[in-house]
Amino acid sequence: MAELQPISAALEALLADVTPLGAECIPLEAAAGRVLAEAITAQLDVPPFDNSAMDGYALRASDAGKWLPISQRIAAGSPAVPLAEGSCARIFTGGEIPPGADCVVMQERVTQEGDQALMPDALPVGDNVRRQGRDVRRGELLLPAGECLEAAALGHLAGQGVTHVSVRCRPRIALLSTGDEIIDPGTPLKPGQLYNSNRPMLKRLLETFGAEVVQLVSVPDDFDQTVALLTNAAADADVVVSTGGVSVGEEDHVKAALESLGHLDMWKLAIRPGKPLALGRLPRQDGSEARFVGLPGNPVSGFVGAWLFLRPLMGALLGCSALNALPTLTASANFTTQTGPRQHYMRVALRFSEAGIIADAFEDQNSGVLSSCISVDALAVIDPHQQVEKGTLVRCLWLQR
Repeated sequence: MAELQPISAALEALLADVTPLGAECIPLEAAAGRVLAEAITAQLDVPPFDNSAMDGYALRASDAGKWLPISQRIAAGSPAVPLAEGSCARIFTGGEIPPGADCVVMQERVTQEGDQALMPDALPVGDNVRRQGRDVRRGELLLPAGECLEAAALGHLAGQGVTHVSVRCRPRIALLSTGDEIIDPGTPLKPGQLYNSNRPMLKRLLETFGAEVVQLVSVPDDFDQTVALLTNAAADADVVVSTGGVSVGEEDHVKAALESLGHLDMWKLAIRPGKPLALGRLPRQDGSEARFVGLPGNPVSGFVGAWLFLRPLMGALLGCSALNALPTLTASANFTTQTGPRQHYMRVALRFSEAGIIADAFEDQNSGVLSSCISVDALAVIDPHQQVEKGTLVRCLWLQR
């Protein structure tokens, strides 16, 4: 019997020799969620000129406490002219600070009579002025390679006038579902059959991790057909992901098919759920290889395996270090448990209180209870042969993209 392997060994085997995929140039408006392939240097100062942080009056701080004539009006988007000596400018939020002015006083603090305005006393230089380059200076690193382009990063690029960006190609995934008993929704169930819950779940998780699912394949319980379908999947995908068929039953053909075609790097892990997980490589005709991840058929095992293995694999293929490891936090267990020889990844919901973070475990931790994954926040990692009581501090993997 194969020795159960720790997750660290599995991750090492999974990520060995993985290099980022190529790049493509796409419009910025289509780049949400994509990963930058190249670092971007700022071409502009942001803001590009000193501007007012509020509606008010621009003046010299040395003229505080005086009645000043209003010599110009500056709206956002309008050019300013040098400020005349002994005068102020009516200015609005975002308006350019006129040369000669060094502060802005908010309009609520000013008394205006006609074209004259009385300034309050003691105005500090630079008050309510947003300086040129305060956010970004030209020539500085704007965004590094590997940055995932979410809302703020997209805005950062748009602020530089960027219209197109070079991003990593999405990893192409072939998602295979094994087992004659697994059928698609929409077909009437026969005795002994189950609807395929793994397929939409894993497709969504893979897309969340930045991948593109290019094949959805049902694999019958037949060795020759399994070999053929794995071969076809490897020809079209960077990663082949299967569910089921990697255990030791007479109808579990995926592991044997993988070994006949390519290479089995790892099989059977010392984790719960997800012990029968296979990792390997499938050859292509051009001499390259597709990565293979064989997840167990139980839906919770597939869910946990996706976060533990598919997420970092997508991170390596995308050159996105943020996906390499899940963020961790320490929480106080609001549950009791006793582990055996395998490391247990328990589904927990997190509560943030004044006393700290509390982890509530879902009552039924069986690997077939997919309902426990709907509102899960984290996986509490319980080492082998551990007794956990309420109040025990546990390490949690926070389930974020």
